[in-house]
Amino acid sequence: MTAGQPEQGKPITIDAKADAGQVLHAMEEHRIRRLPVIDDHRLVGMISEADLARHLPEDQVGHFVEAVCATS
Repeated sequence: MTAGQPEQGKPITIDAKADAGQVLHAMEEHRIRRLPVIDDHRLVGMISEADLARHLPEDQVGHFVEAVCATS
């Protein structure tokens, strides 16, 4: 298998100017734990659930974990 084979649809990214609420919403909506950060069509970083845990209040992190990790 090559790296491109499991690809499905358009990748989920976030603009570098997005605020924490937008990041949380995107990660929860798509149930992802890492989110590439894009600025002017270039990858400039990556936000992970560990980043959220370090920089957000506990209640927001708890809600995020429940939303992303819950089984469907």
